[in-house]
Amino acid sequence: MTSKNSEMSGSSPFKMRLVHLDLKGAPPKVCYLSEIFPLFRALGANGVLIEYEDMFPYEGHLRLLRAKHAYSPSEIKEILHLATLNELEVIPLVQTFGHMEVYYLGEGETSRQWLQQEPNTKAELCLSHMEAVASHVRARYPTTTPLMWDDMLRDIPEDQLSGSRVPQLVEPVLWDYGADLDLHGKVLLVEKYRKSGFSWLWAASAFKGATGVNQSLTPIEHHLRNHLQWLQVAGSVPADTLRGIILTGWQRYDHFSVLCELLPVGIPSLAVCLQVLLHGDFAENVKARVENFLGISSLEEMSFRSEGAGSFPGSNILALVTQVSLHLCSSVDALLERDRYVTGWFSPYHRRRKLIHPVMIEHIQPQALSLLARWSALAGELEAALQRVFYPDTVEEWLEENVHPSLRRLQALLQDLGEAARPRQDSGQDS
Repeated sequence: MTSKNSEMSGSSPFKMRLVHLDLKGAPPKVCYLSEIFPLFRALGANGVLIEYEDMFPYEGHLRLLRAKHAYSPSEIKEILHLATLNELEVIPLVQTFGHMEVYYLGEGETSRQWLQQEPNTKAELCLSHMEAVASHVRARYPTTTPLMWDDMLRDIPEDQLSGSRVPQLVEPVLWDYGADLDLHGKVLLVEKYRKSGFSWLWAASAFKGATGVNQSLTPIEHHLRNHLQWLQVAGSVPADTLRGIILTGWQRYDHFSVLCELLPVGIPSLAVCLQVLLHGDFAENVKARVENFLGISSLEEMSFRSEGAGSFPGSNILALVTQVSLHLCSSVDALLERDRYVTGWFSPYHRRRKLIHPVMIEHIQPQALSLLARWSALAGELEAALQRVFYPDTVEEWLEENVHPSLRRLQALLQDLGEAARPRQDSGQDS
């Protein structure tokens, strides 16, 4: 038997394996982080990339950036302590020029005037800002190495990159979350960055939050393929070119978009991805290890009932979210749009005029009541499960987006039924 530590550092081409926590949506309570950090470590992670966003307890003139439920300074200390206990290196992700307002580069008045002078280009403008930000960080914190998403570097020619100081100041993170990477293109990009003077590069994959802006369940197969292909990239470039890989887990596409898959929902995908990076493939024995870590009998046949969805922290949330995502809307649609009694005897025409044959109420009302009772009970269970892990605004947002619209449709049907069943007070004429 190899020791856990020797196995951890063994065969993976990615020496650093960081799990990304995107806190700009559904930030977990610290008590939940205390439960999942040991799991991250056991699965093969050795670092966390924490995108604090508005959850950081900013002071002074930045205090207005704090979210309502921002972590307190003591909670931040607790998070860092939990990371240390679990041998997870913490890299904070702070929004700077690398990813904030970058797509509108050159549209400001001063920039526009500068760009009108030959031979100035957008690439030069971009590099000069990167230099300014990165040199400031390195001057203030000499032991800190800035990492930078590589979107803005990809199209800048090699000679321009090598002519700037940027390769000496930052380490680029080559991100691609697709299930079909352009392997050859990635290898060429790595070569370009190396020739430009970057000593170290990083990869970034995704274990959730990259397949749909309002995705509620994580498609594990997509993320498995993404990681297998990143392993191919690592195997096709010189050894030790890539310092590590960041497994991103986006929680919103941006601050103004809806929530995508909640962190507990993405844990099985994260487990698969980390174990694949550690062992190099997804053979039967690796799959069995994942199932064992998660406390489930089969990844393909997760029953998704509360009692059969595993023993990992937040597995009850995955079970309930799965029920809602797969069955809530479809069961309400089945009643309202395909049930013969509703479509035939209580159509929108009848509902607007509050007309129904009394016998038909007996065919429709019990079904609607039973469906509403079943889903209301499940919604209550889910709300309680979410409250243990998340703050009230997250619970409210997720339920309002994913549960309440269907419940309201059922309630409206029952209200219309009730009104149609009452004796009419007028002379029987339609008004």
